[in-house]
Amino acid sequence: MCTLNGQHNVPNDHETATRDNGRQKTYSALYALQLRAFIDAAEDVDVDPDTIEDLLEGLEDRDEEEEVQESDLDDDLESENLPLPAHERHSAIEENGDLDDLEVETEVMEQLRREADGAWSKEEIRKMMHHLKERGMSSFVREYVITQNIPIVKLLIAFGISLCPELRNKQPQTMLYFLRVAMSKELRLREKLSQYNTIADAVSLIQASKRMVVLTGAGISVSCGIPDFRSHNGLYAMLKERGTYELDDPQQMFDIHYFRENPAVFYSFASQIYPSNFIPSPCHRFIKAIEDRGKLLRNYTQNIDTLETLTGITRVLQCHGSFATATCIQCKRRIPGNEIEKDIMEHRVPFCTVCMEAKRVAEEIRQAAFRKKARKRGRKEWEEGSDEEDEAIPVGVMKPDITFFGEKLADDFDHALEDDRDKVDLLIVIGTSLKVSPVSEILSHLPHSVPQILINKTPVRHINPDIVLLGNADDIVQHLCEQLAWELPPPVGKRLEVPSLAKSAKRTSGEMMGKPEPTRVAKSHVWLFEGAEGGKWVRDFERRFLEENVESESRAMQGRVPNEGPEVKKSRTG
Repeated sequence: MCTLNGQHNVPNDHETATRDNGRQKTYSALYALQLRAFIDAAEDVDVDPDTIEDLLEGLEDRDEEEEVQESDLDDDLESENLPLPAHERHSAIEENGDLDDLEVETEVMEQLRREADGAWSKEEIRKMMHHLKERGMSSFVREYVITQNIPIVKLLIAFGISLCPELRNKQPQTMLYFLRVAMSKELRLREKLSQYNTIADAVSLIQASKRMVVLTGAGISVSCGIPDFRSHNGLYAMLKERGTYELDDPQQMFDIHYFRENPAVFYSFASQIYPSNFIPSPCHRFIKAIEDRGKLLRNYTQNIDTLETLTGITRVLQCHGSFATATCIQCKRRIPGNEIEKDIMEHRVPFCTVCMEAKRVAEEIRQAAFRKKARKRGRKEWEEGSDEEDEAIPVGVMKPDITFFGEKLADDFDHALEDDRDKVDLLIVIGTSLKVSPVSEILSHLPHSVPQILINKTPVRHINPDIVLLGNADDIVQHLCEQLAWELPPPVGKRLEVPSLAKSAKRTSGEMMGKPEPTRVAKSHVWLFEGAEGGKWVRDFERRFLEENVESESRAMQGRVPNEGPEVKKSRTG
């Protein structure tokens, strides 16, 4: 019998294997490994506390010798790959290590094997994965879980996961979490579109695009004087090197819990990243040029400097918020960001004026009450409240509306991504290492058939774009504009003026003479511009690419030889 929460044909052996003083002996090693992997996945896939509680339910009831032993797991196996071998269908059990080492009940393992072998055909799995990659998670769940009412346990098998019996009785929301983890892993396995490889291909894609998504990070603002976060000379490296702020980890500077405890640390530093007098870069103006031509679907920016707005870009979503507004962490009152600019520039903690006034009024009322009470008791005024606890009224600190670690992104992000995924026809990623979730997951959640172009100083190893342009982002976009015959628009904005010495957007041929031409890595889709920091990755990539080409040509030659006629063969050997 099948149910929505995944109860499938394989029997649950909790009772049949409960012998030896009532202790459960079935499959506990695989249970522990899968459980741990699903819990670890919570770092990448959102999960609510109730689901985590449901996942852990029952562990506290086991005898000590039956509990999960972390040391045993670490010695034998890496848990992160155990339940999710998405590249090998129907073989999750074999991929879970030596069965003898796992001490799994043989009969149960055989049942799981038979279940996996008979669950899906290769063609059914191909159609399901295509649906997921082209239409996204929500559509997949609607089609297969809700409309077709397929048990989640069976769906997981299509992703290469044979769920152990202990995890099949979990709550429906927990089973959906298992499925979301599996889908998320699969969505990261994008295959490169082989027809796009060159700079000319990139130019053609941009020319043909009508609904482009541009995803940007700190790298597009570095030339403006704003440091990025994760490079060897970026913000985190600078904080660590200085050691001024007594942080255990440089990322604490943007941790919401640390901010609540000690906002003075953030405000002693915030002026260095505050967008006061910065001029937008060529990358910002490139995005404006895309929008001016009616090609921009949306610019998703991870930056908090608001330079997109100053450039005049209107179709922009500031995924991590910005300094444009600030909110009181106590009363939630929101104000324009420029109202706390003076405090930021002078390294002061700004306080909410409404909360300050409420504190003043409350203090006056409290003092009046003390005085009245003191008169009744005949006490001197200086003795007021001596036997009363001084309960200070907390005053709200104003926090810029940038998203700190530990805070959820605004709902606008999810809504925009859901709306854009069915419209986008080209994705360009500029100046980001894609390390911060959930923005880093945008590439996974857009249709895999949509071409992807990466423009970055360094390679991004965990994605597989179709064209990779490595180097200084400003130089790359200006090169593209020259190929497109586009003029970069000048910076706009009341507070921004282009210095008289600033160069025009389009460089002269004389200026171009000093710029080296981009070089192609082998005959691949990777191109190196000035400033590229590919290093070992580029060397390894080139070696692998050449080796694969040799193997491919060899296979092609072997395939042609049997079809050659006797005269051709004779000429070869003659």
